[in-house]
Amino acid sequence: MIKSNYFSSNIDILQHFDKFIPWNEIVPVYENNFNDANKYSETGNELYATAPNNLEEALEYYRTILDAVGDVTGNYVSQHVKAMDLKGTEYNNGVVTHPKEMIDSVNKAKEAGIQAYGFQRKFGGLGLPFTVRALMGEILYRVDTSFAIAFGCVNLGEILERIASKEMQNEWIPRMAKGEFCAAMGLTEPNHGSDLPNITTKAIKTGDGKWELNGTKRFITQACGLGETPSIILTLARSGGAGARGLSFFLVQSKDIQIAGIEKKMGLHASPTCEVVFENTPALLIGEEGFGLVRYTMGMLNGARMGIAAQGVGMATAAFEEAKIFASTRIQFGKPIEEIPAIKKMLRRMEREIMAMRCLTLEGGRTVDMYYWKMEHLREEGKTDKEISNNEEVRHWMKLADLLTPVSKYYCSEMCNRIAYDALQIHGGSGFTEDYDIARIYRDARITSIYDGTTQIQVMAAIGGIVSGMSATGHFRKYLLNELSLFSPSARILSLFASLEEAISAYKDIKSSEVRDSFSVELVEVATRVLAGIHLEKTGSMLEGEDNAKRLKHADEFNIDSKSIALANISRMKEFADVEKL
Repeated sequence: MIKSNYFSSNIDILQHFDKFIPWNEIVPVYENNFNDANKYSETGNELYATAPNNLEEALEYYRTILDAVGDVTGNYVSQHVKAMDLKGTEYNNGVVTHPKEMIDSVNKAKEAGIQAYGFQRKFGGLGLPFTVRALMGEILYRVDTSFAIAFGCVNLGEILERIASKEMQNEWIPRMAKGEFCAAMGLTEPNHGSDLPNITTKAIKTGDGKWELNGTKRFITQACGLGETPSIILTLARSGGAGARGLSFFLVQSKDIQIAGIEKKMGLHASPTCEVVFENTPALLIGEEGFGLVRYTMGMLNGARMGIAAQGVGMATAAFEEAKIFASTRIQFGKPIEEIPAIKKMLRRMEREIMAMRCLTLEGGRTVDMYYWKMEHLREEGKTDKEISNNEEVRHWMKLADLLTPVSKYYCSEMCNRIAYDALQIHGGSGFTEDYDIARIYRDARITSIYDGTTQIQVMAAIGGIVSGMSATGHFRKYLLNELSLFSPSARILSLFASLEEAISAYKDIKSSEVRDSFSVELVEVATRVLAGIHLEKTGSMLEGEDNAKRLKHADEFNIDSKSIALANISRMKEFADVEKL
């Protein structure tokens, strides 16, 4: 892997941080009038010692953390990734063994003080908004997905901040923030993947508020812990009757479960994907009975989607950077292959797609920040759930987040796969060997469009918000028009916006609901590329001189691609609508 600081060496990331991200909106919402800094002034509590007092301090704090992440991943972990992948994890008699290089890399990153990025300061966490986490996640996943999961999985415990009792929060979250545990999410079962309402793992109340679990979970990443560090498995189990309302959420320790085996996977060789058996396993109820799926698990969806979107950007960046180096050093016909027009075209396309992916991910992170932390602050003020849900600001941003997060996850995971494919193609036969990192990146990329909800699931989640949101008074239309009003849009992006309206009309004209639903992917693709194209142009307008010209050139080429895709997708939908009328 390339050795460098993965934050400070990435010009596009720096431009987003310095010029594009609307920190003046995000920081006040997240920092809540810099309440943590005020607490430090009043109490001297060291948990709040790093809390910023103003916007400038907040940005400097975020930058310092991102620079530390970029340094440890790019300059240390990157040099051990190949060994991790080659050795992989091993399973023997219920025990999972990790490569020494993985344990050393996680410990090195822990020493840098950057692990507890998902927890609030009051529990010993770093206290970071989702937008910063999106950048951080991209950097971690760029170096290696197995490492990013092993290092960051403990932050799954952030859900306890929202739903656990005060007693449970104070007992478990500070220990998780210190790195005493890994964490895993125990949802999937052998016969129930995305069909969570029908899972069968049984929770039985044994008295004195205690519970025991019986059943089996599959595809549970890091359930075994890491080296000497045990894991906490946040588990969905049936505490009541049938359906979603019968499910509750539980905390289980890895010392009380059996690991029946680990999967032999195509990729992520250094990340253990476990089959977990519960046999009268002690468990602690998290939150209230019956809310495990409908309120708690579903409430994590937007954050989970943004995590995989960031993964897609990070892995695509890794593939692109490896392809660039290979193309610049591989000599054929007396010149570097990067000078061959077909290769040059591939590299330009990869670069602009990654820029678009980054725009989507950071905008998705922004929408989550703008509703989630407002909601949390209202809850801290004692507002009821009804009062919070009726808050106009919360409702506005939540609607956008519920659309932009599945769109980002869908697009970034699909495009990650395509960029990894093209990067391997540029390597030629060498890329098909394990001598080059692109082989591992290509294998690992495939999972992004599968886990945490497949591409098809994301499209299902997004299609309604696009169709209804583009109505005359729809929230998506208002959002896009507002974004267009912030700069001087080109004729090309305005034409592309018109193509989205035509695509929606063509989609609605298909009479058969089954046929119409089958074209959801085509419509979501058009809408996503319009969204990304607008942000590419908008961010280009924020730059000056050569940077402005370069970014707008990428935006123009992206929108040319998008127009061609839109026309093709519209044509398909119209053809099928005509067939139905015959």
